[in-house]
Amino acid sequence: MRNLTGTLLAASALLLAAATVAPVTAAPPHPLAARGVTDLSSLQDGERIYAEACAACHGADGAGVRQEQLGFAVPPPDFTDCNFATREAQADWVAVAHDGGPVRAFARFMPAFGKALSEDQLRAVDGHIRTFCRDDAWPRGELNLPLPLYTTKAFPEDEMILQGTVAMEGPGSVALEAIFEKRIGARNQVEVAVPIAWRESVTTTGDGTGDWRSVLGDIVLGYKRVMYASLARGTIVSAAVEVVLPTGDEESGFSSNTVIVEPMLLVGQLFSRGLFMHGQAGLGLSLDAEEADDEAFWRMAAGKMITEGRWGRRWTPMVEVLGSRELVSGADTQWDAVPQVQVTLNRRQHVRLGLGARIPLNNTDERDIEARIYVLWDFFDGGLADGW
Repeated sequence: MRNLTGTLLAASALLLAAATVAPVTAAPPHPLAARGVTDLSSLQDGERIYAEACAACHGADGAGVRQEQLGFAVPPPDFTDCNFATREAQADWVAVAHDGGPVRAFARFMPAFGKALSEDQLRAVDGHIRTFCRDDAWPRGELNLPLPLYTTKAFPEDEMILQGTVAMEGPGSVALEAIFEKRIGARNQVEVAVPIAWRESVTTTGDGTGDWRSVLGDIVLGYKRVMYASLARGTIVSAAVEVVLPTGDEESGFSSNTVIVEPMLLVGQLFSRGLFMHGQAGLGLSLDAEEADDEAFWRMAAGKMITEGRWGRRWTPMVEVLGSRELVSGADTQWDAVPQVQVTLNRRQHVRLGLGARIPLNNTDERDIEARIYVLWDFFDGGLADGW
């Protein structure tokens, strides 16, 4: 058991160690100096500051000046592309504008404006830049809250997640799940999850024998659609459905042996000072009542985002409360608590680690503590080896 747990953790470490630091190019002259502008401290209007300090490279319309005209090795971003311009929170864009591209491991062609413009001015510029996206259907990146270990979040994403779950008590059990999430348009996401498990054989008394077998778990297909998103209220609401296919091994406890359809409602709420909450409620509807009972489940997560220094690594401690109950007479309601933490691993903050423990709050004689760890890669923001 200890060797398998170590193998799981080592695999996660190797995945992260594979990343390399991208070469950094020399910085071009600061655009303000090149244009003879030395003092913008009196300007407060974001549109005017953008025209004076940003338009020379990013274009008056936000679409970016042609790369050949600028002579840069990389083209400037297109702020009129809503798929790009809405994904990141304002704090990330202000960080890049204040300290330059390298603060998020981007090219030095994006200079630092921190000595010429205040953070309030940069936020005003960001507010103007966001107007270049003309489609309000795209939820803003501030609503993309940190991912809990069990609760599904409402924001649609482009992510790969490698997730491991290890039984900390009783016979050995290790599950490894690969999750692929792909955003489609402004408000839709599709998902596929493929689990593989290793379980220790048990004796008639329930003790582990030391013999292990590997099995495929039930593959999950999912679809999510954002129904409501408001940055002003800090709220995002989505409807989702997952279909669990009976591809796993029932004898090993890694399959329901029937198709299960799980409709659910997802809510994310952002508060001030980095506080946030997730909520999820749904049903697990079995297509074969003889194989599995219908179930209701509900989950809630609360946390706080904490940033090292001004723009550094972000730590997010969270606590989840999980509840579920089979929809049959006399069934118990199961309750669990999940203390956990998520941390960004690289400067671009698109590779993250989450870890915690699921602790049963009732029926502890029948249910054991399990540890969970994931490595998350937001592949829209760059390759796994980028941004370190």
